[in-house]
Amino acid sequence: MKRQYFGTDGIRGLYGGPVINEEFAARLGAAAAAWLKTSALRAPGSGGNRRASERRKVFIGCDTRFSGPALAAAVAAGLKSGGAAPFSLGVLPTPAVARAVRTGGAALGVVITASHNPAGDNGIKFFATNGVKHTDEEELAIERLLDETGAADRFPPAELARGPDAINDYISAVSGLLPPGALAGWRIVLDTANGATCATSPVVLRALGAEVIGLGDAPDGHNINAGVGSEHPEPLAARTRASGARLGIAHDGDGDRCVLCDETGSVLDGDEILTLLAVHALAGGTLAHKTLVVTLQSNLGVDAAVAAAGGRVVRTAIGDRYVGERMLTEGATLGGESSGHIICAEVSRNGDGLVAALKVMAVMRATGRPLSELRRALRKFPQRSSALAVRVKKPLESLPALTRAIAALEKELGAAGRVLVRYSGTEPKLRLLVEGPTDAVADAGLARLAAAARSELEVL
Repeated sequence: MKRQYFGTDGIRGLYGGPVINEEFAARLGAAAAAWLKTSALRAPGSGGNRRASERRKVFIGCDTRFSGPALAAAVAAGLKSGGAAPFSLGVLPTPAVARAVRTGGAALGVVITASHNPAGDNGIKFFATNGVKHTDEEELAIERLLDETGAADRFPPAELARGPDAINDYISAVSGLLPPGALAGWRIVLDTANGATCATSPVVLRALGAEVIGLGDAPDGHNINAGVGSEHPEPLAARTRASGARLGIAHDGDGDRCVLCDETGSVLDGDEILTLLAVHALAGGTLAHKTLVVTLQSNLGVDAAVAAAGGRVVRTAIGDRYVGERMLTEGATLGGESSGHIICAEVSRNGDGLVAALKVMAVMRATGRPLSELRRALRKFPQRSSALAVRVKKPLESLPALTRAIAALEKELGAAGRVLVRYSGTEPKLRLLVEGPTDAVADAGLARLAAAARSELEVL
């Protein structure tokens, strides 16, 4: 059965729309509370032997969107009506909420965030008791319970008790990834996207001795991701180049992504970050099982670079939680997505933009090489991509012209490239990607796919 509300990264949409509103949030909270009472949470390894009070405890964090407090309160009301005990962590990066759930004895974590989306959107993510995102099956179970809940007026407002000091615990833990004073003499441009990392990432970098030049560090509830952050790295690149900084770091609104730029102002995506980390770890014999886990979205050049260094690449479906699940199966410690979700499992089983940046800086310190050189570990295959905003997500198999265009292009490319066509799991968009032996081939292939899609879909 297909999930109705959950996408690749939680539930997301326009605030005040048919899904992301206080009534739905309260009902979802009630469904999550009901799920906590089921046998799903009490399976081996899921916390079934914990005290009853711990099985009821839920931590709620949010990013800096204006709609966050109201949605958090609504989720809390639903949770409390179902017998759960919600606690507020306040504004906190998503990876810090996941850590708090894991270390603070909570049964469930909730993050009110729409990640890299604009301020008018919001969303809800869940974390299980071990601090990892729920599986598809667990989300489906919550959706079934959601259908059984009534209107939000059944859920009286709940007073949200303050949870543990998760922000300082996170800052302390992440700061320990590098030696004290390790970044003394470093000038770093940091773009916190006017989001949840404004009170964490700059604190950590300065504590390690860095001079930090801030961008996107004045959240007002309405400017999260607005022309800044991982989706808009141009200001970061310009400031890094102009200020003579050693590197630039950009997060998204909830802090689980990392996009970097080198000292020349050239931007690195997640594939480049993952490849330089993997190649360095392979050289030192520290990449667990010599395996890097990526998604279908990653460039084929990643496979070539890792194989040349003596390792292997395993691919999963799009979504960092699928990467995390496969990493656990493979015993891998490094994985992620080209979007900048980087999972360093020895620290956390979730994407963490600050951890990823610190890991890259550790490689820079160990090798003495600038980022502009380290990034050369990846030689990308020519790749072109686009995202078409669509009114309705018609099943791909119902689009014959697009299906024919995909099949023909795949046959032409053979082993020299690939085609990926899918709907976004978080936005009303059709994503198209073509890799080929040359820029011209990739450009032409993408144009053919886009034309076919426009002939059968209502593109906005």
